[in-house]
Amino acid sequence: MTEKPSKKQTKNSGIPKLFDLYSSDPAAADLKIFGRIPDQNRRGFLKGAGLATMGAMLGASIPFSKNMPSGLIPVALAETGGVIEGKDGLTLLNDRPLNAETPPHLLDDAITPVNRHFIRNNGIPPEDVDPETWTLTIDGLVDKPMKLTIADLKSKFEVVTKALVIECGGNGRAYFNPPAKGNQWTLGAVACSQWTGVRLKDVLEAAGVQSSVVYTAHEGADAHLSGDPEKLPISRGVPIAKAMDPNILIAFEQNGEPIHPMNGAPLRLVVPGWPGSCSQKWLTRIWLRDQVHDGPKMTGTAYRVPNHPVAPGEKVDKKDFEIIERMPVKSLITFPQSGVETANRNITVRGHAWSGDRDISSVKISVDFGTTWQEANLEKATNTGAWQSWSAAVTLPEKGYYEIWAKATDSEGESQPHAIDWNPKGYLNNTMHRVAVRVS
Repeated sequence: MTEKPSKKQTKNSGIPKLFDLYSSDPAAADLKIFGRIPDQNRRGFLKGAGLATMGAMLGASIPFSKNMPSGLIPVALAETGGVIEGKDGLTLLNDRPLNAETPPHLLDDAITPVNRHFIRNNGIPPEDVDPETWTLTIDGLVDKPMKLTIADLKSKFEVVTKALVIECGGNGRAYFNPPAKGNQWTLGAVACSQWTGVRLKDVLEAAGVQSSVVYTAHEGADAHLSGDPEKLPISRGVPIAKAMDPNILIAFEQNGEPIHPMNGAPLRLVVPGWPGSCSQKWLTRIWLRDQVHDGPKMTGTAYRVPNHPVAPGEKVDKKDFEIIERMPVKSLITFPQSGVETANRNITVRGHAWSGDRDISSVKISVDFGTTWQEANLEKATNTGAWQSWSAAVTLPEKGYYEIWAKATDSEGESQPHAIDWNPKGYLNNTMHRVAVRVS
């Protein structure tokens, strides 16, 4: 299949520069992390560093240095990090509201464990999340408005379980230059847990969708950071055609257990393939509207990108922004951990790939800065909406510093780019994942 570049691809972008630092994988017990340098003034110093300087800092030669793109900073020299306690190794990005991501090597499981699922909050989570008393209102332009308990959902509709990817629209924001405002997600604002619930489609059909409906509107029980009870921190929606996708769930279990409080307990939406902001947490209401929803984080530039390429740092008129819908093709290397040192030149590489509501057709691996590519073994998705796991056995020809790159291509022929268009809010960064390996 001919690979088509992403529509968002240009020479101006952030190539990934920040990667995970710590490993808990027993298979990596004989590996050690290398290439640590102080964070202060890191990028400014490295920008002008020559090959000899970089090699000295790495403590190794770079066998494929002739293939390195101009201006590329070896990923091992650009790493920052700091893993926090709690939720098994997540990295804290912000504490008000609470946001934390998962280092890639902790996302190695095909089904993301609850304690490794990232946290993305916009407001203050509710304290009372008793599933026995929780209710969900379905109203707006429906024939039969409803107020449903979780017990009602379980008894009146078919209960289904699906592995579904949730990814923040700003995943990868840390790599844009000039920097974009917002949580500086690197790669870990993504997960694929198993969600149990009922189809949103079934509930809306039971309520009776009127012919004038254009969009859904979602509301949750989290409070605005200001403390104003009249304000919602976030209220997004989706076009009614998307809402009728049978893979969208109103979920009440995560991996066969009650949903984690920071992941939306006791009830949430899961809208796979679209920005995670559509998957309203602490869900209390879904109402149907005859216009595009205009709730908090639905207007202005929130979860929107320019409808045309812009220069890095360029100001963009608000009228030129369009709402993000499907997420782009992407892959993640979950083993080996970036920054490992090993005497073994034969390495197994593995990870996951996904692309909005499409399938992945191939994943390729390069160890020579993209000059040649090796096909990885690609598994089928557990179900529509899940990511696909992949693996490859690679051989590194001699001792020195290497980067392993992963590139996914989806069922429509779109592939991950080397670089993407800059955008003011730092959304949709799907550049190829790179991990550093040194052979000693």
